[in-house]
This record gives sequence, C-alpha cells and structure tokens, in this order.
Amino acid sequence: MPDAVSRFYRQYFPETPVTNHMLQVVCPFCKRQHRKNPGTLTILLNEESFFHGYFWCRNRCCEGGFPLYFAKLNGISLDHVPGFDPDREYFGRDIDFPAKNINQDVIDFTEKLTPELINGFQHQAISKAVLEETKIGYNGRYLVYPYIQRDDNYYAARCVHPEKEGDSFWYGNEKFTTNQFHLFNCTEIDRCENGSLVIVEGEKNLLPLKKLGLPCIAVPSAADLVHIDERQLQWLRTIFLWVNNTAESLTAARSFATIIGYKVRLVSWQADHPRKYSLTSLAVDRGKDFQQDVFTMLRKARAFSPFATPDREYYLFNKLLGNDSDPERHTVNTGFPLLDKTFGELRGINIMGGTPKAGKSCLFIQIATEMASRKIPVIYYDFENGKQKIYLRTLSRWSRVSTEVLLKGRLTPEEVARVEKAKKKLKEALRWFRVVNDRQLTPELMRRHIDFLRRETNGDRAVVIIDSLHKLPFKDLTKRRSGIDGWLRHMEAIRDELQVSFLVISELARGQDGQFEHQPQLGSFKGSGDIAYSADNALIFLPEWDPFESTPPEDRINNLWMVASREQSPGKIAAYRLDFPYWGFTEQQG
Repeated sequence: MPDAVSRFYRQYFPETPVTNHMLQVVCPFCKRQHRKNPGTLTILLNEESFFHGYFWCRNRCCEGGFPLYFAKLNGISLDHVPGFDPDREYFGRDIDFPAKNINQDVIDFTEKLTPELINGFQHQAISKAVLEETKIGYNGRYLVYPYIQRDDNYYAARCVHPEKEGDSFWYGNEKFTTNQFHLFNCTEIDRCENGSLVIVEGEKNLLPLKKLGLPCIAVPSAADLVHIDERQLQWLRTIFLWVNNTAESLTAARSFATIIGYKVRLVSWQADHPRKYSLTSLAVDRGKDFQQDVFTMLRKARAFSPFATPDREYYLFNKLLGNDSDPERHTVNTGFPLLDKTFGELRGINIMGGTPKAGKSCLFIQIATEMASRKIPVIYYDFENGKQKIYLRTLSRWSRVSTEVLLKGRLTPEEVARVEKAKKKLKEALRWFRVVNDRQLTPELMRRHIDFLRRETNGDRAVVIIDSLHKLPFKDLTKRRSGIDGWLRHMEAIRDELQVSFLVISELARGQDGQFEHQPQLGSFKGSGDIAYSADNALIFLPEWDPFESTPPEDRINNLWMVASREQSPGKIAAYRLDFPYWGFTEQQG
C-alpha cells in the first residue's frame, strides 16, 4: 500500500487486512453513537478506481466521503490528510442563510409518507433507510424532495406528482427555489473533495445510487445543468454525469462537460436501452443485476478526450501491418539502471542534445514506451518520425523482430508468437502512452493534454517528451531563438504548476569548421542560451563511431554525458550500444 491515501487510512486501522481492494472494519461512527449493532465501515483502496479512498457505513450512520471528510468526522488535523490545501477558497461559503427554515415541515412531510409509496420506492431499488436519510416526504398529493443547504438546513423543497413527473412545483423560501440552488443533496460535494461524485437527472434517480453507497447529487432536469456554477465543483477530481436517455438530456450533458472540462465522464446508455430510460427504470428492469450494471456503466464512462482512443490507435497501427486481429491488452522507468541511478528520480526539465542520426529519438522512444508499460503516463510530442513509425519500432524492439520482416509479414511461428505477445504489451501501454503530432501545439493545449491524461489514467505523475525543441511551433519562424526561449519559459511554468517531468531533445551547434565538438559541454547546444538556465539536467548523446565510416550497426556505441545539473555531478553516465536491428539500445558501463 505505497500510496498516501492508503497509508492515511491504514494508520487508523493497522490491524485490518485489505481484501479485494477494500478495508472493512467495525464502524467507529456507529460506536460513537452507541448503536447496539454497529455496521461495517468499508473503505475502497484501489488506486486504479476513481473512488479510491471513499468510505461508507453499511448501517448508514453517517454520510460517506473521502479522506478530508473522514478527518473532519474524526477531529483529525487536516494537515495530516493527503491532498489538503490550506489556501483553497470554497465557493458558496459566503451565503447568508435566513433564520427561518422549513426543517419542521420536512419532518412533517416524512411522517405522511404512506406504506404504498414506500413499497413503490422499494420496487425501484430504493430502501426505506435511503428515504429516511434524504428526508423524502409526502404532502398528501405530491412527493416532497427537500433541498438541504451547506448549513445543514432546509429552505425549499420540490414537490413532484408520484405518477406525473412533469407536474411539480417549489415550496418554501423563494430565494432558494431559483436556478442557483437547484442541486439536490448538494452537501455531498464537500464530502467528496479530491474525490469523485455522480450527478444524475431527477431526484428520484439519485436514490437507488444512494442505496448502493455511491456519492451523488441531482438536478431536477438536465436543463438545470447549465445553471451550475463550475466553482462549486472545482475541488472534485472526477464527475460522473448520468442523465436520462433523451436527446435533450444528452445534448445538455455534453454542453455541461464542455464547460467543466475533462474531469467530467459521461455515462452512456446502451443501444438496446429505450428512449426516456432512467436509473429507476433500470433498477426495476434489472432487479438483482442492477448493482452490477451500474458499476459496469460507470467503468465504461468516457471523458471528452483530445486524443484518439487507445483502441483506435491500435487499430490503425494494426491495420498498417495487415493484421486485423484484436489481442487482449498485456501489461509488461526509463528502463536504464545507470541513467536512473544518475537521475535518482526523473524530475524537472531534462534536455538532451546530440548529433544528427546519433539515435536521440530512438533512445527517448525506448524510454517513453518502457515507462508507459509500467503505467506511467507519457505524452510524446513528435515532430520527427510519425506515430506509425514509433509504434512499429516499439513493436520491433519488444518482439525482437525487425521492422522489415514485420512489414513483409514473413514470420516464423516463433516470431509470430513473439509479435503477438509484443502487440498485447503495446496495446496495453497505449492507455498511458499518447503520441501527438499536432503542429499547431500551444502551451495551453499541452496543459489540457496533461490534465486529461492524468484523469484518464487516474495518476498524479506524467512525463512529457518533446522531439524536438527546435521543431516546436513558433508564431514567427524568423524569431526561432526567442520562440525556443518562450517555450522553455512555458515548460518551466508547467513543470512547477503541474509537477510534470520533461525529456526534451535538442540540436547541437556546429563549430566554425562545420563540425560538431567531440568534447561535451553546455555551450554545445544550438539556438538558445536559456537552456543553461531552464534545464534541471543537460545531457549530450555523442557517438563513438564515425558516421562517414562503414561501422557495422551492431558495433555502434554512443556515450551519454551529464554536462550540467542542479543536483548531480557532471560526467559520463553510461555507454549505449545500438541493439540492431530492433530500434533500441542496451546500456553498459562506459
């Protein structure tokens, strides 16, 4: 359990083992309330889940939430909670609530809820405990959905006819019936800080999810999504948006996702689900299978992505090889021990220069794909090779089959087996490895790419590789040096704001005789004096072999030098022998 969230919970329950990614203990909150039969407190500890760190009591003695809310319930100093930021400002905390509320009315309405209505709810997978928890009531003709506010009081409620959902009206303080306050169960937002939350259309559709233990809020209709101030949701990590299966609702959901950004994941209905279908309809039709269907649909929910899907990337690559098979994904950070030892941990901006055809791209492609195979998110901005060539060379390296043989398709049975295994590994890695060839790239677009990939992979780390610095897009090609320096300034900002690591390829300058220097030094870099100031590590990749001599490819060795570093001593890092013809290098002592 190496991650901070798991360590946080384990220090309070050190004797309890984690089983199936869940930590289950006798609920301390039930004990605090002196309940005769304490429930089970379940904590989800699965780093690959969007609900990692979420806790809930099966007795429903308290609302569920994420680590910050757990700390507040237990009186734990927030300084000890992973993800706590003392400088955060929370929207809506400055609202002045009136002295008069409708709390007693809400209680009176709950007492009028008839057995027939309760049975109807239970038929829709909504338990009596959930009705009591959310204070659902009845005024004699209409169901009453009370809207709790941040001060834990009720000032307004929406009344809906049990059989005609279009027949509704608002009850209570008019100020709290305006669009600004159309968020049912809105206090859930604070409990889910740094975590995930589900937004549904219609208060009733929230209730079966509530029974499953999921954190959720609701809007009366999808049309109300446009009135949600995005600042209310800014400290949520992921938002699942689940609207009814109508064209109007789906259009409103996409508009909302566009405004909020990549943290929103849209839950899609299947092709065989009828129009106007809803969560309560699904609960009625699926019965005991409802829970499984809900979690399956949540897992399949997709964000608005600036990338092609990994499956499509793989399909296009596989089509190039003339192989339409679709093998299952297979999992196999630089992959070079001496380089890792030098870095300690890959951080900051690392710029590597080298002579033409020395293998700079080959080395960085190898590093990138090995990282991705270890589930480290990598964005590779490529202006040299093209996606298909990168994928093909990676497949060659992993399968130990040359690209020439791969393209001709004349493989032995042993080679076929190795290629199939390597293809599985490549397909799995594509979730974490994204190649971008966009020559209209901007720093803001790069930020969006990083934000998306982190959310998509549910990871905090990311590595950005740029191949190469001198081919990044510039507004004015006549001002290349100022353009390069400008990009370096943006990389510094992105490094500091998003804690991203950069690996950047640079060109080397030629001397007055038109030749490259054989003595690696910081002044060898081309086109920018700012590299000396921007780079956390400056490296130079120089061949021992003469490109004008017919040195056999398998005998070609390059030396990697550290010429400047904020933390490391300069000197030779290692030698790299070309792994011909498999588009890779093997590391050896210099």
